[in-house]
Amino acid sequence: MATIELLTLANHAEVQNGLLYLSGAGWDTITRTYQEGEDPQPLHLGIAISVLIPWSETNVRHRVEIWIEDEDGQRGLLDQSLDLEAGRPPGRIPGTDAHCPLAMNGTVGFPKDGGYRVCVKVGESQSSYAFRVEDRIMSLAGSS
Repeated sequence: MATIELLTLANHAEVQNGLLYLSGAGWDTITRTYQEGEDPQPLHLGIAISVLIPWSETNVRHRVEIWIEDEDGQRGLLDQSLDLEAGRPPGRIPGTDAHCPLAMNGTVGFPKDGGYRVCVKVGESQSSYAFRVEDRIMSLAGSS
């Protein structure tokens, strides 16, 4: 059965030549700074995932679902799905599992500060990564 072996957040994530590259990874709090009376800007974030696929399930499609939910379990900020298929390259030793890295980057407009989770599901395997969005509101200087 395919399993999620890594899920983390980063400032940026990408996959090149089968390797996962992360910049500013592993954080659990992101701060939005904005002026009093203004709306906060959407936040950029990267999601890094690695799926372990056993030899017996290579060359088979696996559905990957990715979403963000708030602390009440409400979805809607991000809801994506994709199909993942790991092949058996020439020369691979029979029985060798495949490590499949995935990266997703985007901008998310969080409706409020508080707790959130990015969740990933592949078959029966599910994982989540909790984080917080904190607001730092700058007061207008000299206002009466």
